[in-house]
Amino acid sequence: MISKNTLKLLHKLEQKKHRHELGLFVAEGPKVVADLLRHGFCPVTIIATGQWLTGQEQTIAAVPATTIIEASPDELQRASFLQHPQQVMALFPIPPAVSPAPQKGQLYLALDGVQDPGNLGTIVRIADWFGINTIYCSEDTVDVWSPKVIQATMGSIARVNVIYTSLTALLSSTPLPVYGTLLDGHNIYQRTLSADGIIVMGNEGNGISAAVRPLVSEKLLIPDYSTSTDKAESLNVAIATAITCAEFRRRF
Repeated sequence: MISKNTLKLLHKLEQKKHRHELGLFVAEGPKVVADLLRHGFCPVTIIATGQWLTGQEQTIAAVPATTIIEASPDELQRASFLQHPQQVMALFPIPPAVSPAPQKGQLYLALDGVQDPGNLGTIVRIADWFGINTIYCSEDTVDVWSPKVIQATMGSIARVNVIYTSLTALLSSTPLPVYGTLLDGHNIYQRTLSADGIIVMGNEGNGISAAVRPLVSEKLLIPDYSTSTDKAESLNVAIATAITCAEFRRRF
């Protein structure tokens, strides 16, 4: 049974200020929770239905029994941030921030003011798929520890380091080439790309900010192929990130 205090705590963690005050985040669903456990994240609490707990000996082998709460589907519904709860949710400590400087030979992403939780979570998943281990985020990018972001990563948050920092300071001091997707950029399929660098992706509505734009050394454009005058104005930032990462990895 889920206590009132636990429910109250879970609901508080929907807000960024409480997540960072308490140093906790919520993960939901068998895949997300299992990936975090497999990569060394130690849960403070696991809340799960009896159906999920049955046969999960290996998944929760290292988890103290005192941290596991068996809940009914109705209780999980009240606790969950999802419209359709997925049998298990867990509280994990937010890991301490690690901020390594960009290294030659590595490809990185930098997100400038991305606001949609689904977009950020999908971009973390894209980075994981394309072997990009670190994402730098501007301070005004949505919080990666939001329940909606964690859910959208589908477990990739366990393998990708997300760092919040000043992008202007980072990009002005890096020895790596800085790429950015801009409407006045050059066709990405016709440009010379490098195996390392920082790829900057901008805000959903405004693109790369005025402060960061001058620091982009190579402006790229994903061309459109529609001949219609009535067409999409732009690509979703997560889709654009996937296309850009795919082109870099295709070359190297």
